Amino acid sequence: MKPKEFLDRLDDDKVTAAIAEAERKSSGEIRVFVSNEKPPDTLAAAAVQFLKLGMDKTRERNGVLIFFAPKLQQFAIVGDEGIDAKCGLDFWQHIASEITSHLKAGDFTEAVVDAVTHVGNVLAKHFPRSPDDRNELPNQIVRD
Repeated sequence: MKPKEFLDRLDDDKVTAAIAEAERKSSGEIRVFVSNEKPPDTLAAAAVQFLKLGMDKTRERNGVLIFFAPKLQQFAIVGDEGIDAKCGLDFWQHIASEITSHLKAGDFTEAVVDAVTHVGNVLAKHFPRSPDDRNELPNQIVRD
């Protein structure tokens, strides 16, 4: 995954639409962050962004951040305590495996959209949308 290639081939509109669709079925919140930096620890950098984006402040603590560091060819997924307690390690490993397969094939947008869709399906199962649910966080991709 070349950084510029990843950024040039990432279709923001498709990713934003996938997030909106996933969140229509759930009270969960999904964000995607693309870093232009080379963090020494991708998972730690993702955890910092999770907090900076206020993802720990959702009503049901069910936010998920999908974090990409193209310059390092790495990514991380961070889930808040609500979703983490319901999913377990196998779920996160499955999502990571799917992202990796898409990235290796050069399907950058598909990697993100597929991850968002799978996370959304699990959120819908464990955190179905309630009548009073509202979108707590923006759906757009965030970049630094």
